[in-house]
Amino acid sequence: MTFTADTVVIGAGPAGLTAAFELLRAGRGDILLLEASAEVGGLSKTVVHSGNRLDIGGHRFFSKSDWVMNWWQDMLPVAASGTGSPDACPVDADNIMLVRKRLSRIYFGGHLFDYPLKANVGTVLKLGPVRCARFGASYAYSMAFPRLPEQTLEDFLVNRFGRQLYVQFFKDYTEKVWGVACDQISAQWGAQRIKGLSIGMALADALTRPFRRASTPARRTATSLIERFLYPKYGPGQMWETVAGRLKAAGVRLVKDAKVVAVDMSEGLAAQVTFQESSGDGCTVRCRNVVSTMPVRDLIGALGNAAPDEVKSVAAALQYRDFITVGLLYRKFRPRRESVDPLTHRVPDNWIYIQEPGVRVGRLQIFNNWSPHMVRDPDTVWVGLEYFCLEQDDLWRMSDAALVQLGVNELRHIGLADPEDFLDGMALRMPKAYPGYYGEAYARFGEVRAYLDSIPNLFLAGRNGMHRYNNQDHSMLSAKLAAEAIVAGSSDKAPIWAVNIDDAYGEELQR
Repeated sequence: MTFTADTVVIGAGPAGLTAAFELLRAGRGDILLLEASAEVGGLSKTVVHSGNRLDIGGHRFFSKSDWVMNWWQDMLPVAASGTGSPDACPVDADNIMLVRKRLSRIYFGGHLFDYPLKANVGTVLKLGPVRCARFGASYAYSMAFPRLPEQTLEDFLVNRFGRQLYVQFFKDYTEKVWGVACDQISAQWGAQRIKGLSIGMALADALTRPFRRASTPARRTATSLIERFLYPKYGPGQMWETVAGRLKAAGVRLVKDAKVVAVDMSEGLAAQVTFQESSGDGCTVRCRNVVSTMPVRDLIGALGNAAPDEVKSVAAALQYRDFITVGLLYRKFRPRRESVDPLTHRVPDNWIYIQEPGVRVGRLQIFNNWSPHMVRDPDTVWVGLEYFCLEQDDLWRMSDAALVQLGVNELRHIGLADPEDFLDGMALRMPKAYPGYYGEAYARFGEVRAYLDSIPNLFLAGRNGMHRYNNQDHSMLSAKLAAEAIVAGSSDKAPIWAVNIDDAYGEELQR
């Protein structure tokens, strides 16, 4: 079957849905939206297991871009009460965002430390004065003798935290996430993910916090230091299901279980896209523009012989990190006293980063603390344990039951929960969750980008679409700019690639 569309958008995650919505808003609603899976939202979807909702990786709805914040709230307004407690929300007030308190901590040496690390009495008491003095001296040395040029992630982190603190709190966790040494990862990852955070920033935050007004603009605060964020009542997938619903109501065609197998070129342009439906039937759509959020490696493969051999070789070698979330339901947690909220007697964290060497879990989420509506029974505790791996690893090949048992054992090992309180569990695998910032292919990624940018009517957006570790808001901004370029008839891709280069861009864009 062959048909036509003005624009084909590949992928119905945050970037693809944003691109489609912005094109629709601009009067370019002849869109075909193709999603390879059975659900919209990509990594930002919400998965439901026995009435309990799971957020893959945790998605705070926070941005330094006012445009993004307003866009989200146009889709799902903020609840009047803000807190989202079951008693505070009317029964029918489902399509809302909650204001949630941010709390993330690091589990290290049997103690929970603030994340990011804070310069306060509690930190000093847990670490001890000798270790703190050693950290301070190491940081002073890094300030006096920085590693220049900053080429690797290790250089980036040592320059901002000192070698001693880097080794203690960053090195092992980062290598657990990526599976390679920090001195093999590009410094660009730190520039995009950690941004302005450093020991100096943490000290400044500690000193100014008592005098900070509640109205201090979010864009003046380092992303890692924000104290509150918005969150859909039923998890991040609710946002993207809402967007997809509005698109379909406006006549935009959305095809799920649609695997793109070819992007054909004609006279230097992307002229048609062929996809395979779940039935096995193939469909071809002729188009004037393509917005791609599919993995760059797969996109180059779909372009086939149109791409130069060198570009195909580099793209085929691009690396990704895969991701597993193990959801565990407990009657209760039994943490040490310092872990709990004295009023609720519950562990209040959104995330806990696990720095213990004896376990494979990298981070855990407590979904009750993202939204109370993520949990069917509020008297239970619903957590997600995050594991980072490759598809060929033993972790990926484990059965779901084995992964659940691993999670139960590891929570017991770190002393957060007892096996006798375990009620239920599930495992979810997400391939290509993180684009790799390492290897020879990544060092040559500019060749792939240059080729794709040379196709005037092909626009890349999103995390895997750009092979860049974007957050939701970065993915949305890249998609917005792609849509604007299409509407303007522009083939300039530079503004899209400028997203997530530094904090200033997010500050200046569409305030």
